[in-house]
This record gives sequence, structure tokens and C-alpha cells, in this order.
Amino acid sequence: MTRIIVVGGGAGGLELATKLGRTLGRKGRAKVTLVDRKGSHLWKPLLHEVATGSMDAGVDALSYRAHAKNHSFDFQMGSLKDIDRERKVITLAPLYDKKDELLMPERELEYDILVMAIGSTSNDFNTPGVRENCIFLDSPEQAHRFRTQMNNQFLKLHANKEQKTVDIAIVGAGATGVELSAELHNAVKELQNYGFGDLDSSRLNVNLVEAGERILPALPPRISSAAHSELTKLGVNVRTATMVTKADETGLTTKDGDHIPAQIMVWAAGIKAPDFIKDIAGLETNRINQLVVKPTLQTTRDDDIYVIGDLASCAQEDGSFVPPRAQAAHQMASRCFSNIVAKITDREQKPYVYSDHGSLVSLSRFSTVGSLMGNLTKGSMMVEGRIARVVYISLYRMHQIALHGVVKTSLMMLVGRINRVLRPNLKLH
Repeated sequence: MTRIIVVGGGAGGLELATKLGRTLGRKGRAKVTLVDRKGSHLWKPLLHEVATGSMDAGVDALSYRAHAKNHSFDFQMGSLKDIDRERKVITLAPLYDKKDELLMPERELEYDILVMAIGSTSNDFNTPGVRENCIFLDSPEQAHRFRTQMNNQFLKLHANKEQKTVDIAIVGAGATGVELSAELHNAVKELQNYGFGDLDSSRLNVNLVEAGERILPALPPRISSAAHSELTKLGVNVRTATMVTKADETGLTTKDGDHIPAQIMVWAAGIKAPDFIKDIAGLETNRINQLVVKPTLQTTRDDDIYVIGDLASCAQEDGSFVPPRAQAAHQMASRCFSNIVAKITDREQKPYVYSDHGSLVSLSRFSTVGSLMGNLTKGSMMVEGRIARVVYISLYRMHQIALHGVVKTSLMMLVGRINRVLRPNLKLH
């Protein structure tokens, strides 16, 4: 029986493990194992909503162990420590609790096919003080940390009449930074309904700092301009062409010597693969530690190791590289699944071709802007407002359908609507 290990339960890794379990694991054609250092999964593009309390991770998170049982694969909790390509084993580091008590010792798992899908982490570009003073919004734990600090600052503002504003600085005006900026103003409006009647947007000072010439640099200029306009209307101070050179307890320092005061700082300026990947198993990596892959998503130095998602450095025919987006991880999971099946059955594997279906950015309940791409539009079509919001939400529904199927996802949508009536609009505890 073929032993397939998927390391990383993010958008791509979990979808792949689910599909492999349903088709190969259930029929006894392969033993499929998912490895992740956490016990639950949350769709990464929604972390800004968890950070502000618009989404309750306790309700929306998915248990890996329960999901594995329902979809015929095994789950192992642990962090990848090393790969031995000769022996075809991976080593998982010992697992400790918060009191440093040993829960599980170091373990080895054997594989015939290994899929690396551990995603990315925030890239601070070695900027002094960032790691010590900024929040990296790249995990549920970081999102919870932000929400705790945000709620504490609002409490202090509510109790201390001398404090005029809550100052929040967000570095990086990509999708995460832009969406968080808007979601913060939504949080203030919601808090007014829960005993904070003296709060309004004028007492929230959000600085969105971008080193480039415009926000959302990966999207067309007209969409960037529309998002910039909407954020300005909300009261966000958008500062483009502003490079941060240092962070300390009081705020950020820019290249021009300006000081941006902030009680809470978020760093969302770039990504890289985890540092330990750089020298792992002698595999080829690039400057941001991504594993270099062939068109079939196999690593350049080992055909038994595949890479998907943000961890993959995958060149396209035009010389550009596949961007680190959720839609790319979803597509890679599908192609990787087909290629693994082809490998097992001695058929030809096909190259992965990235299809850009457009990008959408949610400005909370205020607006949604983006572009859709496809045959019907003969290129890209700018969308905004209600239509864009529906399409934005449908991206998450597609991820849920890939994991749970249509019927269960429909039931989850129904429960979500019921919870809107039963639960507060904002997580308050």
C-alpha cells in the first residue's frame, strides 16, 4: 500500500489530504496521513475577521482529527523537523505543552510520496524591532493576540477620558492590511451597540503604511484606486511610498525620520517560507526559502516529493511565478492529486498551469472591490459592491465544499444564518 504524507493542513494541504482520503484511503489503495503542528484548521484569508472579533474561531475552526476520521485519512500532530530522503522518512519534533511537559516524543513517519504544504510566515526583512513589537497576522494565535490587545485598548479609552484615540499602525497594504483596516472601523461601529456608546471612528486612528507607490500593488491600478478611496472615506490614514526602518514600543519610524505613534502594530508587509526549510534535505530553495518545483509540482531534486501552496516556487511559461494566493493553493491541490494518482498508476503526469480568476478585497460590510477574469469578460472586469461581496464569500464556500461536500456546506451556511440571530455580531469574550 502506498504511503502518502501531506505536511501542512492549510487551504491546499487539507483539501489534498481530504481528496486523497476519499478516493485512495477509503478504498485501501493508499495510507494517507496529514501532519500539522496545530489541532484545527482555519481558512487563512479570514484571519483579519478573527482579529477584530467578526468571526469566532471557536465556531468556524475545523478539527483535523474529526475531519480525518470522516474522510479516511490519518492525522498526526507535530512539527516537521527533518526529511531523510534516502530512508524516506520524516522526523517530527517532540511535542510539549505550555508548561514544557512532554506530550509526545520525537517520531519518524515513513513515506513513499511526500507532499510539502506548510505555507508561509511573515517576512520582517530583518527590520529592527519588528519581531519584538509587531503582531504578525499569519496564524489564529496571532489573530487572538491582536483581538485581546484591541479590546484592552478600547477598554482603556472608554475608562480614561484623557486618552483621545486608539492608535493602530498596519505595515503592508496588501489584501491583509487593507481588509484589517476596514474591519477595524466595522468593529468600532459594532462595539457602540455593546456598552461603548462613546466610541466612534473619530477615536480610532488607523495608519496603513505601504512602501510602494499604491496600495494593493498586486491588483490593477483602478481597483487599488477604488480601495484607496473607500478607506479614506472610512477615516483610514493611507500612507504610500513610506518605508518603515524601525519599530519600538511607541510606534514606527520611517525612512524619512517620521514617527508614527501606535499602541498596536501589525506587520503584513511580505511573506517567506519558514527558515528551517532553507537547508532541509538538500532540496533546492530560493531567496525566501521556498522549495523550487518542476511544472508537475515535484521538487527539482526528488520526484517523490511534491510541493503546493505558498511553499512552492513555481515558474510559469512567461517567466513569472505563481503568486501566494488561496486560489493558487486550491488549484495546486487539484493538480497534485491528479499527478499523485498518475504516479501510482504509472501514467503521465501533467504540468500545473495557474489560472488567475481575479482577486477580491473585502472592506468589511462597507464595500468589496476586485476583478474577475475569464472567457466571458475577455480579460479582467472590475466589480464592486454587493456583487463583489457575493463572489468574495463564494471563494470561502468553494473551500468548504472541497472539504465537506455540497450538502454539509449548505447545512453549515444555514447554521451560520441562525447564529446571526442567536449570537452577537462581534465576539466579545
